Amino acid sequence: MDDKKFSWLKLDNAAKIYPAAKNRGWTALFRFTADFYREVDPDCLKIALDRTIKRFPWLALRIRKGVFWHYFEHMDGAPDMQSDVANPCVRMKFSENNHFLFRVRYYDMHIAVEIFHSLTDGGGGLSFFKTLVAEYLTLREGLVIPRDDDVLDCDDEPHPDEYEDSFLRLNTDATRSSMEGYAYRVQATEEENDFVHITTGTLPADKVSLIAKSYGVSVTEFITALLIHSIHKQQARLKKRKQFKPVKICVPVNLRKLFPTKTKRNFATYVNPGINPKYGEYSLREICKAVKGFMMLEVDDKKLRAKFSSNVKVEKNILLRLCPLILKIPIMKLSFRVLGDKQTSSCFSNLGLANLPSPMAEAVKHIDFILGPLQLNRLVASCLTHQNELRIHFTRTL
Repeated sequence: MDDKKFSWLKLDNAAKIYPAAKNRGWTALFRFTADFYREVDPDCLKIALDRTIKRFPWLALRIRKGVFWHYFEHMDGAPDMQSDVANPCVRMKFSENNHFLFRVRYYDMHIAVEIFHSLTDGGGGLSFFKTLVAEYLTLREGLVIPRDDDVLDCDDEPHPDEYEDSFLRLNTDATRSSMEGYAYRVQATEEENDFVHITTGTLPADKVSLIAKSYGVSVTEFITALLIHSIHKQQARLKKRKQFKPVKICVPVNLRKLFPTKTKRNFATYVNPGINPKYGEYSLREICKAVKGFMMLEVDDKKLRAKFSSNVKVEKNILLRLCPLILKIPIMKLSFRVLGDKQTSSCFSNLGLANLPSPMAEAVKHIDFILGPLQLNRLVASCLTHQNELRIHFTRTL
């Protein structure tokens, strides 16, 4: 690959908000971990990381301030590996990470990667992590692991399609407002000093699927309904009915499943299913029905395209483009506070099946996906399934 192509790179449409809106309490990080059956060999991991980052050069970046926008600058090499910590997804100080926007950690029999959301989303991050694990197991265990569009071959050259901004290529003239009413937020005392609690549950995926099916919904819809049900229970204890607010969950949608793209950068949007308890009491079955109906209407390629096209239209606005970055930052911070976390009570991201190829799948004991806390909503959930093991994580700073 010609490194001149990556001397610098524009932030994609979804990435632009994160460096502008992040603060001490909002990490904008997500994390993947893989557990193996024997201790990690750091020398093999280092070689695997060096090979993988050359295949994913759009992750070997630092963030810079331009006159009008932040931009990415390509860097050689990879971040220094670190020993893992008991308190993951805490704020990443880029200057202490050689300015890289992701970090690689290991301890005992597992490795972890934490990624700043400006680089990519969960789908793109999972592809990077699976490729890193495949490279590591090839070196450590001598496995022959088949490669595909998800577990990339590190001997191949990166292709421009893999690092395009698909929002820009696929946007349309049709737009759709993202404005919604504010939602109830979980009430509790916030932790100090960036402390993050992570509660993990391990469930048999086939049984969870059967329970969800008994309610007539998918696994994602069922867990979303459970979150809505649980959060409203707290609201009902603490508030009078006339003070009730809607309870809504932000559910990311992987747009790669709906549009023709090979990008490994950000290409996701979200929908916010929920209930308005002012209308009366909702049983869990009724919430499941409401969530399913909402998802059927909203997870639609035309509506979602119009939604992200609205963001592209804002980015292309001539007045905003000519506004200096020093003035854009407070505008974007305010916009995020109005259109961001306040519209939902929590977030649930389900990446579905990890789909590790054999023999890689047999060499990985567990694989996890963990969201860092959001800016205002201090309770979020995420899950990933591997070999009939659904691992769900609740992240909170409360």
